Amino acid sequence: MGEKRTLSSRLRQLAGELGKFGTVGAFGFLVNVVVFNLCLRTFELASVRSGVIATFAAICCNYVGHRYWTYQDSDKSRVRREVTLFMVFSGFGMAIENGVLALSHYGFGFTSPLADNIAKNVIGLGLASIFRFWSFRTWVFRTDPDSSAGRLLGLSAEEKRENRRMLLK
Repeated sequence: MGEKRTLSSRLRQLAGELGKFGTVGAFGFLVNVVVFNLCLRTFELASVRSGVIATFAAICCNYVGHRYWTYQDSDKSRVRREVTLFMVFSGFGMAIENGVLALSHYGFGFTSPLADNIAKNVIGLGLASIFRFWSFRTWVFRTDPDSSAGRLLGLSAEEKRENRRMLLK
């Protein structure tokens, strides 16, 4: 392969990454829904409080899945930075997800358990997932250009310099 990767190789890589991200996300979704409904129905907590607890439980599960599977080839030399960024961006995702729930529940008055689940676990989670995918691959789990994965991906010299500059920040 030459210095530059082809569009088709980049799309294949993106498709594989999206597949893994989606699989981990599906498991996190199950955790999120189960914990949300457990808090809402069994413990009779408020909707947004239940949503925050459920999202936090899913974030913890998702970190493990993304760290050790989706982005297993990312730079492992700066784990503290990675965890911090993961939590910050996951927190923004949590705000998106539960902001949609709060708007639906308190702003529009859709207060049934079904409406809460649709607002939080369909609309909110969908928007938050798009944000998380972008932020995780862009800022949290960066591939070291000198690793075997970086060489396998065929990063160009410019991409290697840019990644190295970002890693050293």
